[in-house]
Order: sequence, then structure tokens, then C-alpha cells
Amino acid sequence: MSDLYFTEEHHLFRESLRGFLQKEVVPHIEKWEETGHIERFIWKKFGDMGYFGLATPEAYGGLDLDLFYTVILLEEMQRINSGGFAAAIWAHAYLAMTHLNKEANHEQKEKYLTPSALGDAIGCLCITEPFGGSDVAGMRTTAVKKDDTYVINGSKTFITNGVYSDYLVVAAKTSPELGNKGISIFVMDRDTPGISATKLDKLGWRASDTGEIAFDNVEIPASNLMGEENQGFSYIMQHFALERLIMGVNAHARAEYALEYAKQYMSERTAFGRTIDRFQALRHTFADCTTQMEICKQFNYYVTKRLDAGDYVVKEATMSKLQSTKMADDVIYQCLQFLGGYGYMEEYPLARMARDSRLGPIGGGTSEILKEIIAKMVIDDKDYKPTT
Repeated sequence: MSDLYFTEEHHLFRESLRGFLQKEVVPHIEKWEETGHIERFIWKKFGDMGYFGLATPEAYGGLDLDLFYTVILLEEMQRINSGGFAAAIWAHAYLAMTHLNKEANHEQKEKYLTPSALGDAIGCLCITEPFGGSDVAGMRTTAVKKDDTYVINGSKTFITNGVYSDYLVVAAKTSPELGNKGISIFVMDRDTPGISATKLDKLGWRASDTGEIAFDNVEIPASNLMGEENQGFSYIMQHFALERLIMGVNAHARAEYALEYAKQYMSERTAFGRTIDRFQALRHTFADCTTQMEICKQFNYYVTKRLDAGDYVVKEATMSKLQSTKMADDVIYQCLQFLGGYGYMEEYPLARMARDSRLGPIGGGTSEILKEIIAKMVIDDKDYKPTT
């Protein structure tokens, strides 16, 4: 049972969150899926409820809770069937805010982290580039020091919250000649002159705004540097474990929801005089799908427990994302098949789930890249721990 990991307080939190999402979010999902724009009022409501501050210190408006509260938030957001809405929320809370939490100084945290936790400011994390993809070390965006400013030039792409966010956490090369040892992290306001964003049209995740962002001689104060100059690559690497685990948890949660929906449908749909959950071919396929989902779910809980305890889990978190996103794709594909023709109809949830799920093995590091990272760790004994 999941009670190995969840306390009574966790269960009460889940119950409260599920009610909040049904009341405050679900009525607006169809509109946001259609417009690709999540309205501002919901961000403030999330902030007021403390949902953005689950992993943020109390000094900056957060609740500083264990990581299983985050797991609950992620799981419940998958159940409302909008991968885009879920992505916009967690990209703000666990991509942009994680860097602020770990690398920002006190002044930067007061200016950006506190309003982020309260739902008054929305952030995005800008790492991926049009020519780089998962090749972080190959980034071309530069930040040139000029007196007490940095001048940023370059572009980023596939950035969740890239169009409507209020601030950007940006990786750029401060010493290009050093390769991945020359990357730094900056925070900057959306309205800084020279920043422009173009909205991308996606197969799935329709509710979230995904942008391509250009930096044209963007001048920011030197004080906008986060952490130490040229340490950006190690900062990015440190946070990949959390990002990959998040995507693994998202995957097992959407697969679980798809199975719940399919089970209900199969218990009501009749063919040849009986409900289709009586046919052995479908029953055994359903059993296979449920088994694979449960294996991923329990592994993800185990990795969460270790990460929350401060263990180094880059290998396990990478495995989590690799296996769970593949599983979710397979399970959701099969659940759509259970519905027959209705699975292909937009008014039924599986069509959207299939589109949204397909991003899993691509975003946050493709499965092909993740396999190579795992291979380096298990075959070449490579250690990705920061050298600091």
C-alpha cells in the first residue's frame, strides 16, 4: 500500500487538493485548451492555497514540506486531463522556482521567489535552444560582461510559460571558450528591452504556452547573476534529478487515471450480450497495463523517498522518466483501444491524453539521451556528481 510513503496529513492534503481542482480548475480547462492561455486568476488561487510553496522555505512564503506533497500535487493535476495545465504549473514551481530556491541570493529571492510562491509572479526556465535540444553544453546564447551589466544574445525554444511568464531564469555562456564549464544562470524581467517571444503550436499540452524566445542585446544588471559565474552547468545538472522524477510521477499518474477511466467504461459498454470487461483478451491486456503502471509507481515513490532524504539519485530518476513515460504511452494507447471508436473522439478524454502523453519521452531529455546517460553510469561507471 502507498501508506508506506503517505501519512494521514498527506491523505487529507490530497482530498483537499482534489476538491480544489474540481471546483476551481476543471470548469475552465476546455477554454484554456482552446485558447492556449491559462488565465491569471488561477495562479493567484494556487498561491493563496500554498500549492506553489510546497518545497519553498517559509521565509519566502513557502511551506517547506516533504517531497511527497509535491508527488500528490503532480498526481492530482494529471487526473484533470490537461497535460498543458499541469506542465505550466510544475514548470513554474519546480523549474523556475527550484533555481531561485537553490541559487538565488536573498535579494533575488525576495524579488522573485516570494511572489512566485504567492502566485503573484510566473516564471519560466530557459535552457533548451533551437540548435541544441538536449545538448546543454552546446548552447550558443551568450552573456557578455560590460561594466556592471551583462548583455545577453541568443535564443531558447520549447520553453513552457515562455510567452506569458513575468520573469525568466536563463542559462547563457559567460565564457564560451570553456564549453560547459563556462555557463552561468541569470534571472531577468519579461519586460526587459530586447526580449521577444513567439508562441509555438503543439500537438498536445495545448493549454500551456510554449515559446521560442529571442534575446537581442538584452542588458541586465550584473546583480541578476544567480550563484557563481561559470557554475551554471553544475546547477542545471543538480536539478535534472528532480525534473526527471517529476516527469516520471506525471507519467504513472496519467496512466493510472487512464486505467481508471477505461475500467469504468468497460464495465458499462456491452457487446455480444455482455460488458466488454468480461472478454479475456481485454481483461488480460488490462492486467498487463495495470501491472506495468504499478511497478513504475512504486519505483517512483522509492526514488522520491531517497531524493527527499538527500540521496544522490540521478541514475534512478533518469530510469524513472525513461521507463514511466514509455509505460504511460503504451498504457494510454491501449486504453484508447479499449474505447474503440469513442477513444478517437475528442469529447472522450483518451484522445487528449494520448496527445499529451506523447511529450513524455521527448521533453526534459529524450529517451534516447536518457539511455545514453544510464549507459554511461552503469557501463562506464561515470559519476555525474558536481565537482564542487
